[in-house]
Amino acid sequence: MSRQEMDQLGWDSCDIIIVSGDAYVDHPSFGMAVIGRVLEAQGFRVGIIAQPDWSSAEAFKALGAPNLFFGVAAGNMDSMINHYTADRKIRSDDAYTPGGVAGKRPDRATLVYTQRCREAFKDVPVIIGGIEASLRRIAHYDYWQDKVRRSVLVDSKADLLLYGNAERAIVEVAHRLARKEPIESITNVRGTAFMRRSDDPNLAGWFEVDSTEVDTPGHIDALLSPYQTTEEAAAEQGVDCASTKAAATPQAEPATKPVMLVRSPLQKSDSRALVTPRERTVIRLPAYEQVKSDPVLYAHASRVLHLETNPGNARALVQSHGEGHAQRDLWVNPPPIPLSMAEMDHVFDLPYARSPHPAYADASGRHDAETKIPAWEMIRFSVNIMRGCFGGCTFCSITEHEGRIIQSRSEDSVIREVEEIRDKVKGFTGVVSDLGGPTANMYRLGCKTPEIEAACRKPSCVYPGICPNLKTDHAPLIKMYRRARALPGIKKILIGSGLRYDLAVESPEYVKELVTHHVGGYLKIAPEHTEGGPLSKMMKPGIGTYDRFKALFEQFSAEAGKKQFLIPYFIAAHPGTSDEDMMNLAVWLKHNNFRADQVQTFYPSPMATATAMYHSGLNPLKGISRDVRKGEKVDIVKGDKRRRLHKAFLRYHDPNNWPLLREALQAMGRADLIGNGKHHLIPTWQPATDGAYVSPRRANSTPAPAPAALKAGGQPVKGQVLTQHTGLPPRNTTGRTGLAKPQRAGAAPAGRSSGPARKKTGR
Repeated sequence: MSRQEMDQLGWDSCDIIIVSGDAYVDHPSFGMAVIGRVLEAQGFRVGIIAQPDWSSAEAFKALGAPNLFFGVAAGNMDSMINHYTADRKIRSDDAYTPGGVAGKRPDRATLVYTQRCREAFKDVPVIIGGIEASLRRIAHYDYWQDKVRRSVLVDSKADLLLYGNAERAIVEVAHRLARKEPIESITNVRGTAFMRRSDDPNLAGWFEVDSTEVDTPGHIDALLSPYQTTEEAAAEQGVDCASTKAAATPQAEPATKPVMLVRSPLQKSDSRALVTPRERTVIRLPAYEQVKSDPVLYAHASRVLHLETNPGNARALVQSHGEGHAQRDLWVNPPPIPLSMAEMDHVFDLPYARSPHPAYADASGRHDAETKIPAWEMIRFSVNIMRGCFGGCTFCSITEHEGRIIQSRSEDSVIREVEEIRDKVKGFTGVVSDLGGPTANMYRLGCKTPEIEAACRKPSCVYPGICPNLKTDHAPLIKMYRRARALPGIKKILIGSGLRYDLAVESPEYVKELVTHHVGGYLKIAPEHTEGGPLSKMMKPGIGTYDRFKALFEQFSAEAGKKQFLIPYFIAAHPGTSDEDMMNLAVWLKHNNFRADQVQTFYPSPMATATAMYHSGLNPLKGISRDVRKGEKVDIVKGDKRRRLHKAFLRYHDPNNWPLLREALQAMGRADLIGNGKHHLIPTWQPATDGAYVSPRRANSTPAPAPAALKAGGQPVKGQVLTQHTGLPPRNTTGRTGLAKPQRAGAAPAGRSSGPARKKTGR
């Protein structure tokens, strides 16, 4: 990270310099650390410039010019998602910065960092990657500007873009650049994107499939009409067969003839479509200039992109950017081949320090208090056991980044990392916080045969039901859990990653193992909604699957003698969600005694299928057409008031939301849900409230103003001020009866206290 360290290592220069928007944490959960260690293992000298001051190019000159290239990434999060909430409000913290301090990276960090690298050393190639570049690799809808932006490769003017988990690609590119190959010639590496002119001779020999329009018919073969006479057929072909027929048939033709269906086999030479080799076939998407102003074509391009994500059959994509002499083609090569188990082990067995760089330590050499990096604290004692997800949830972009095929580590590799945490990581108390990944229970799950896997083009292996070709055997995961918790010095292993409960119910043995040994009182799962409309747009299972898992969870918890609770996650304002859907969800929450403390509103992240729905109002899952009778329109929740309403339904218990909910319920004809009974959703009475909501995560919230009752005399008025977050009536201080004593936010559910039964959700 500094010239001083280079001198200690005896380096006169770095081969590769990685620029990142995150603080440098040498841990396999941080992209820059993984790429840096992989390149180091290949013999390259790697420098890190973490969270540089982007106001000038000086910070980018700190390590000198790299011999091969700059590698630029915004960090583990898209910089815009890192900076702004789903309501486009500025966040006041950054989990990837020492002390959680915000403002250490710019908006659209990939663009800014690339520009500064060019200013620092204009002749050094710049390669962009990471999740921000990965999910913005083609023209994409940008929620923060509410418009379609160009590919990040076009805007940044970088030389090459690497998407997905790019270990194999970065190693190949680095070695080819080390052999003095010009970066312009590197056009055949999977998982890369580059810009070229349409007439570039290096791209000759490709078969192009035109997919720039919708509703365009292909080649139509003429059909033989069974009602057509021989004379009419001959006349169409310019032949007169009357004289021939007269010579061959001396008798008069009968007045009526039977209709005969003649089967005409299609000759091989007359095949309807030319079958081109997939490895030399490119699909031309609608140009940026088309999709930026045509939501139908944008949805079509999104559908094509998502159909070309299986490495076994994906074809290259090309999209034109610019007009006239400035026109260039963006080429996106097929996704990278997933890493084998041995390759995954190699990546995770590299010599990570598993801690932040010493430059961030305080005077005592610790990373606590002001120097603590929240994201590192979260994963400090956790182990990543796999990559990828075949769930296909439309609001999530994991598939577009990590892929649908699960890449798993070996059991031995995972156990070695657990032992390393136990023996080397400071502060370890014997509790492993997670053995997981994008999904906790997809370890070593996949297709029954490689042939089926390579041919499949389905966006999800578990929607609308679990594919019969999917292996759902949790035995390898159960075996790993048992071996890990039996290690000396390991007191407890928790599962912190989200659980795919529709897969878990296929293995009651796994649920029993999980509930008995690996739940610390609460387990988070994500049904996301209860109604079929939004669930079909999310590609999530129905709430009945949640009920089946809940029954198993409670059964095995009781058998283990434990009082444990599920924490369900829900999303407000997702495309396809009506006001009635949110009302029904709120009724379900109250019926089940759930009170959401933190609520997640749908966040249109780049490239997600649900984001295409949000922008276009169409459902790419059902096909795209300009014909109103085809395809499917999607109810889009836009506008602050409606988004607030959907969020308010999830927090039906908050008095600040009651006026909005009363107005909505009356307009919906559901005033029967307003009343003071247990079966009502909200009461008729309204206490004095400050009109604000402060999250328990106070560092990321705007402090609520003091209520009017407090401003006058500094003391609350009896019977008017409520305990924060409870939504309960005031304390019984005047002899009134029947009013429950308020519970503080986040208090234990029923069974652990005498308060009213409740659980809280995670968002």
